[in-house]
Amino acid sequence: MQTTLLHWLDSAGHDYHFAEHPAVHTIDEALSCAPALPGLMCKNIFVRDAKGKRHVLVIVPCDKRIDLLALGLLLQTSRLGFASPDRLLRHLGVTPGSVSVLALMQDTGHAVELVLDQAVWDAPQVQAHPLRNTATVAISHATLVAFLAHTGHVPRVVEVPALS
Repeated sequence: MQTTLLHWLDSAGHDYHFAEHPAVHTIDEALSCAPALPGLMCKNIFVRDAKGKRHVLVIVPCDKRIDLLALGLLLQTSRLGFASPDRLLRHLGVTPGSVSVLALMQDTGHAVELVLDQAVWDAPQVQAHPLRNTATVAISHATLVAFLAHTGHVPRVVEVPALS
């Protein structure tokens, strides 16, 4: 699927920066070994409600600590918790450490809701894994908008609650 993603970026003439790097599983690892790219480095979490009926991809700036209880209240859902690796693979087709907005390309059934922090939405460029954690792509806001239109995902842009 990564080939399909990069083909879409190339064929649509979107401006992007691509860099290979060692596998990263955490923000700290990415900060220490990923090459410098333009754009906002993001944290991506995949959560589900208490009943496992709703699945949400939440994207915030890399230094933001998310208050899941407050986010659940904001989304008017039952308690949010991290989704299992099995759910992640089933819904987004990626493994832990490889989650990003670009994985929505594989959510053809639109089972996953997208929540973007206002700071991510406002960023001129954002960084994302291209379906694997051994590379990073920096895309412009216009490319992000085009990508979401291509996948049919409408983001819910909010100020994601942070832990103090």
